[in-house]
Amino acid sequence: MDKLIRRIGLIFNNTSLIQGALAHRSYAHEHPDRAHGLADSERLEFLGDSIVNFIAADLLYRHFPNRPEGQLTKLRASLIKTGSLAGFAREIDLGSYILMGKGERNTGTHTRNPLLADTFEALVAAIYLDQGLDAARAFVTPFFESQIAQIQDDSNIDADDYKSQLLTVVQGRFGVTPSYRIAAESGPEHRREFTAEVYRGEQRIGSGSGLSKQLAEQEAAREALALLAEH
Repeated sequence: MDKLIRRIGLIFNNTSLIQGALAHRSYAHEHPDRAHGLADSERLEFLGDSIVNFIAADLLYRHFPNRPEGQLTKLRASLIKTGSLAGFAREIDLGSYILMGKGERNTGTHTRNPLLADTFEALVAAIYLDQGLDAARAFVTPFFESQIAQIQDDSNIDADDYKSQLLTVVQGRFGVTPSYRIAAESGPEHRREFTAEVYRGEQRIGSGSGLSKQLAEQEAAREALALLAEH
C-alpha cells in the first residue's frame, strides 16, 4: 500500500480510508480482525461514483462551452464507463494492491474491469474524504484529460451516432433494418452496465456495452460498422 501511496503522490492522514478502499469483501471474510475499523469499500465506491461523475461533468462543461446537454451527457458516459475507469486503474497498477481473500485472488478477479473500476471509485472517495475535493480532482483530472483532448480533435460529434450510420449501411447493402437486443445487465444499481447486440435478420453483427441501453446499442452499432467495413 505504501508503494501505491507514493505512486499517487499523497500522504493520507487517515490510512484506514485507503486501506478500506482497497479491501475487497472477501478479504474481510478471511481476515475480520485486520479488516475491523477499515472504511467500507462498497460505501466508498458509492461515494466515489458521484465524485467521478461530478469531476467529469465539470471538466466537460468547461472544455466544451458550446455543446448542448445531450452531447455532454454522451461524452461524460464515455469518460466514466467501466472500461475507462478500469483503464485508469491499470495505469497505476491498482489491481496489484487490492486486498482479497486467497481464493478470490486465485480466480483473477482483481484483473477484471468491474472490480478495477469499483476500486478506482473507492480510491477517489478515500482521497476526497481525507484530502478534500481539490485533491480528488487533481488525482482524477489527468486520467480524463487525454480522452478530452481526443474529443476536442473531433470536430463533428454527430459522427458518434453509429446507429444512424449502421441503419444507412445495412439498408443500402442488404435491404433490411438492423434490430437491437439487450443481452445482459450487470453492476450495482447506481452504475448499471448493459450489453447490447445488433442483428441483421437473425445474424448477430455486433455487440457492445454502456452505462445505458442507448449507449450500449451505439457501441454495438460501432462494432458492426467496423466488421462490415472489413467485408
